[in-house]
Amino acid sequence: NQWCNVVRWEFSNPTPFIRSREFLWQEGHTAFATKEEADAEVLQVLELYRRIYEDYLAVPIVKGMKSENEKFAGGLYTTSIEAFIPNTGRGVQGATSHCLGQNFAKMFEINYENEKGETAMVWQNSWAYTTRTIGVMIMTHGDDKGLILPPKIAPVQVVVIPVPYKDANTQGIFDACIATVSALSEAGIRAEEDLRDNYSPGWKYSNWEMKGVPLRIEIGPRDLENDQVSQNCGRDNGVKEDIPRGGLVEHVKELLVKIQENMFEVAKQKREACVEVVKTWDEFSNALKEKKLILAPWCDEKEVEIDVKQRTKGETGAAKTLCSPFDQPELPEGTLCFASGKPAKKWTYWGRSY
Repeated sequence: NQWCNVVRWEFSNPTPFIRSREFLWQEGHTAFATKEEADAEVLQVLELYRRIYEDYLAVPIVKGMKSENEKFAGGLYTTSIEAFIPNTGRGVQGATSHCLGQNFAKMFEINYENEKGETAMVWQNSWAYTTRTIGVMIMTHGDDKGLILPPKIAPVQVVVIPVPYKDANTQGIFDACIATVSALSEAGIRAEEDLRDNYSPGWKYSNWEMKGVPLRIEIGPRDLENDQVSQNCGRDNGVKEDIPRGGLVEHVKELLVKIQENMFEVAKQKREACVEVVKTWDEFSNALKEKKLILAPWCDEKEVEIDVKQRTKGETGAAKTLCSPFDQPELPEGTLCFASGKPAKKWTYWGRSY
């Protein structure tokens, strides 16, 4: 298992975070005695990658199998998690987990001695995800104000900003901000106060919104007088409320959990609103023009996928298979492939991708 930077020399048209010449990745390689053990680990690692995206980054994904045309070259099969960016209408391969089979073991003579003293070839896997995850998260949640970071991964979960008015007890407000951050930090919440006196409160609001901090707390003269704080912006929805300082820590913990859950649900609803089920080429073409995530019955033939790429090639790129989901909808008998008219074997997600 390694964390390292990789450089792709055979490369053009970079997209920051999504496709760049150099990127940081986590890559694992494993070897097993049997195919059954290798198969089990492929799915185990893919589930770990799903948890990173859905449980931490609040990005909904689909788990599935790559086509023969899109699998890792030389491997036996490739599984992946696929995200979709509604604003651009493009899929993103979030991470992959490959069963390499015995091809590379044969090529490089990677053998082991079993319990009977016999020599046999290993079964290999490889799996990886990259800094692309950051780009997917930014595009899934960001808005015109800047980043929106899920609380679980936000470096700063709560920012506390003083709002002193003329003739107010400025030092008292500053002290209340420091005390609030101290209480939150002791509870394990990543909090900071912004006591800079060369910026207005309004400028600070915009600055921290741009950085994607999930929760903003403001303390002004009225809050000081009433022994409360003003929770003035959940970055995901902008809800405002006054919170007594006595119950602040528990309230903030609950809010951060709600924000995390809400961000995932909103992203999931937006993604699902983009899914279009098609059964004919005309329906497929129209859905592609509307930047949809297309679910279509397919004959699972490599030549047909290549033909679809050729027929949809344009300035914004060609359509291709993203993955065939493990969770397959029912495929009624007699269903035909949308592209070839041959008997369909599976449902597959199609679309343009990064």
